[in-house]
Amino acid sequence: MKSMFPRHMDVTAKVMDFQLQRQNIVSSNLANINTPGYKARTLEFEKDLQSALGLADSGAVSRTHPKHMPSKFSVDDTEASVTKELVPRVIQGIDNVDLDKEMSAMAKNNLLYTTLATVIQKNFSGLKQTIQEGAK
Repeated sequence: MKSMFPRHMDVTAKVMDFQLQRQNIVSSNLANINTPGYKARTLEFEKDLQSALGLADSGAVSRTHPKHMPSKFSVDDTEASVTKELVPRVIQGIDNVDLDKEMSAMAKNNLLYTTLATVIQKNFSGLKQTIQEGAK
């Protein structure tokens, strides 16, 4: 079935979902900063997403035109993986959560999410303009 939205909208929405999950994990790490024995968690999805899009190799290109080589990618088959850092710390009284690292991860994630939200907003603005011009 043909969609009125470009294919990259599905990918953008999936990445935004992953970034929301990452934001929740970073928030959880920060909430447990003083919890003894807590292991900081991270969410990694970029490599899996690049593999699913066929961009894992350096120098790979993405499909930008329907007549270009097809890409085997399904948004529904892409998953994110939560990992725990298993490197034990030997310093007594210091927890596993690094405040600076978590805050920088949160800021970076926030910027990426805002950028993707802007991309989606521009797509909807273009669609709105097309509808308005078609109604004239």
